Amino acid sequence: MAFTGINHLAMVTADMDKTVHFWRDLLGMRLVVGMGHPGYRHYFFEITPTDCIAFFEWPGVEPVAEKDHGAPVKGPAAFDHLSFGVDGVDELTRLKDLLETNGFWASELIDHGFIISLYSFDPNNIPIEFSWPVPDCDVHESPIMIDSRPTPAAREGSEPRPARWKAPGPRTEEFDIYPGEAEAVRAAFSKKKP
Repeated sequence: MAFTGINHLAMVTADMDKTVHFWRDLLGMRLVVGMGHPGYRHYFFEITPTDCIAFFEWPGVEPVAEKDHGAPVKGPAAFDHLSFGVDGVDELTRLKDLLETNGFWASELIDHGFIISLYSFDPNNIPIEFSWPVPDCDVHESPIMIDSRPTPAAREGSEPRPARWKAPGPRTEEFDIYPGEAEAVRAAFSKKKP
């Protein structure tokens, strides 16, 4: 596969203004796309030049119940928290001060061995983490497994085993790309070009 990163994570909010103020103004993530019409909005905030976090604004949606990062739950669940990479411990302490100064709870810095993390919540109660990779423990270069009882699949190692899955046969028919918001987005983008 030729993955390039996470294009975007799609979250939900009932209050896009609070969301814009937090992600754009407090955390400094540029608002790079804003789509919408009555009853629907979809805004994208730039994490890096190739990665975004996006929010749908749905009238009547309620924020998720506050849940501590990594705390097990029972019943339906889809995800635990989001973690954003930062470039140093100084950035973690700056973020902690920034969040607390503006009324958001922020944890102490936690050393996980391969990352040092700061935990908080956005205005939608989405649990967020900011992580700095510890330079002398590059798990991307040298993966580790310290689970005392790893699953059978995990015991097979870190490298992908694509032979476990069926490969698709040759494509026998053409496919269409449906337009979605393409016309409006491209028209707005072309107006901005010199």
